[in-house]
Amino acid sequence: MKLSRRGSTVTALALSAVLLPLSAAHASPSVDRATAHQLNRATTDAFGRTADALFTDRTAALLDRTQAAPRTALKATAGIRLSAGLTRTENTAVTSLRGTRSRLAALGEAYTAADTEVTVDRTRVKGERATAWVTETTTLTYKKIRGDEPATTGFRAHHELTFTAQSDGTWKLTGERSTDQGPRQVNQPVTSTPLGKTTMAAVDAPRAATSYPAAANPKKLTGAAYDYAAMATYAEKYWKNYNPAYRKFNSAGGDCTNYLSQSLKAGGWKQVTSSGEEYGTWSYGTSTQTDTWVGVNEWSWFTQTAKRSKPLANVYQMAVGDVMQMDFNKDGSKDHSMITSYRSSSGIPYLTYHDTDTYRRSVSSIIASYPNSAYYAYRT
Repeated sequence: MKLSRRGSTVTALALSAVLLPLSAAHASPSVDRATAHQLNRATTDAFGRTADALFTDRTAALLDRTQAAPRTALKATAGIRLSAGLTRTENTAVTSLRGTRSRLAALGEAYTAADTEVTVDRTRVKGERATAWVTETTTLTYKKIRGDEPATTGFRAHHELTFTAQSDGTWKLTGERSTDQGPRQVNQPVTSTPLGKTTMAAVDAPRAATSYPAAANPKKLTGAAYDYAAMATYAEKYWKNYNPAYRKFNSAGGDCTNYLSQSLKAGGWKQVTSSGEEYGTWSYGTSTQTDTWVGVNEWSWFTQTAKRSKPLANVYQMAVGDVMQMDFNKDGSKDHSMITSYRSSSGIPYLTYHDTDTYRRSVSSIIASYPNSAYYAYRT
């Protein structure tokens, strides 16, 4: 089942007068039939509409407006409501996202419109508690401030929503969490979570500055050793529709570096199957792959050891085919890899990556969402 909301704004969704039965003759096949309550199609549909309203409300806080728009999307008069605790959480989230919008504006970026679609992937009910797993696909339209921005940025995210049955025959939304690895989508407030430390190898990249504009550091995009346009083309082709020729690692720590390695290989990076250096190999085979192919830190160590990349002093120096990595909470271990698939003439790199699957997100947007993280930039 797919629920679409075109041209989403905070007023686009009305959950009016949707009474949700707790049992039905034909329950969803994914429901545990041994439990007290069952879900029918109308209830599952309402779960999806509630998710759509939630994410639309968050995204609206990022849109370029002179004043805060009324948050009517989540104010249902009947049907599913938010619990008091989740209402407070969402109020805090919207305030945080308005802060993200302000930081973006200071960096010269804004969004003028948003479109959200929600798909309910599966549901489960156990006693008084129901869980819905949903996929959110959101597209944001860039405001033409410098005039050379791409048309849109987009992402696909996965969420788990928890509902609790009420005595009046309705459900209440009591919890929501993202189930993706990597950076959270731009419409989700960032919380600092300890990720643990990893012992660094001797050869490591220095941190990059995040100030704009950056000193010029041009890159030869054609006639060089690698085909950077092919890297970008591959990344933008498979950002959400994964290449079936490769294994996925989303449930095994994240797919971001596996996807990055695929893009680099598409642009001419040659595999290295033997080396006398620690972290000196980089390859993918029919049944296995090196840690440097899929590991964030290991990839960095390989590129430094093999001199496949050079550190850039500033993230805004990145060009098409260059790579950015993040250490979310500055604990000494890099957590995420992204590739530059577009660069505007005014010097803004746009990144495409897996976990959360994202298309052309600007460096400015990431910095605005993660102002206290550490950044690493690589010239490939």
